[in-house]
Order: sequence, then structure tokens, then C-alpha cells
Amino acid sequence: MIPYTYEDYAAIPPDNRRWELIDGDFEVNPAPAPRHQTVSRRLQFELMKVLEESGLALVFNAPLDVILSDNNVVQPDLAILSTARAHLVTERGIEGPPDIVVEIMSPSSRVLDRRVKLALYARFAVPEYWLVDPIGGHIELHRLGEATYALEQRFDRASTLETPSFPEVQINLARVFRE
Repeated sequence: MIPYTYEDYAAIPPDNRRWELIDGDFEVNPAPAPRHQTVSRRLQFELMKVLEESGLALVFNAPLDVILSDNNVVQPDLAILSTARAHLVTERGIEGPPDIVVEIMSPSSRVLDRRVKLALYARFAVPEYWLVDPIGGHIELHRLGEATYALEQRFDRASTLETPSFPEVQINLARVFRE
């Protein structure tokens, strides 16, 4: 079977589902649940206050194509791109690896996020990958080593989220995970 490409991906008619292209194969997920969206929106808001208002970085939310290669196009829940790398933003999306990718896990995406995307983002040298559990109320911060990610820190709902990529970030997660 010939792998699908960005051209095939771009030809998919809008259908309110979340399509991604991973290693030339299509992945499709249902729309996120309200809790997923609430946590995503709150985290994005906190990141935008610190990173965008200061001019340090751009914070994008899904749906936005992150084009890693012709056969790999994903739509992470959040993507953070330093302003020094803003040239990666084009009319098609972000063309190259963001500084940080955030995936908010849903029951339907847990295996994809934790295994498939973790390996994919490492292969394309995304420096930092966050896995967010909106029900359990925690964030895992994975940092890229030589070829794979290592879990650097796990933040629970009572923690303050910090990242080595942007030392200015100090987010009280109680605000993000509140009911």
C-alpha cells in the first residue's frame, strides 16, 4: 500500500472529526469531551498570559496542522512555538517541530498519545512533550534525550507547572483542573 501524503490529507472534506496522518496512515478521533476541552482551554489561557503577552512564544490550539513531513501531519491539542521559530508558521499550519507539544488524553486517544505520538514526536525532535490527564488531574512533562523521551516531572493538580523550555512559565494547576 502506498502511504498517504499531505496532499491526500488536505483533500479530506470537513466532517467535524479530527483527522491526522501518521506514517502515511490516517487516524481519526471523535470530538473531545467537554472536560477535555475545558482543561485545554484553561491551560492555553494560562500559557498565553505568560508566553504570548510577553512576546516569548506563540500558543496554538487544535485544530491546527503540525506538518512534520509529507506523511506525518498531526493536530495536537496545544503547540507552543518560540517567537524565534515563528518562521515555521505558514498558511498550511506549523511546518516543523514545535518547541512543546501538548496532548490532552481522552479514553479514545490514550494509547495513540502515550505510545504512537510519543515515538513520533521524538523521531521529529520535538524537545518537550506534555501528556495531560484531565480526569486524573495531572501533567507529565517529557523531555527529549538523544532519541527518546524521558519523563522529567509529573505535576498534579496541587502543583505549579514549570518547564525548562520557558523558565517564565509557572502555572498553578489548581486553576487548570478545577471543577
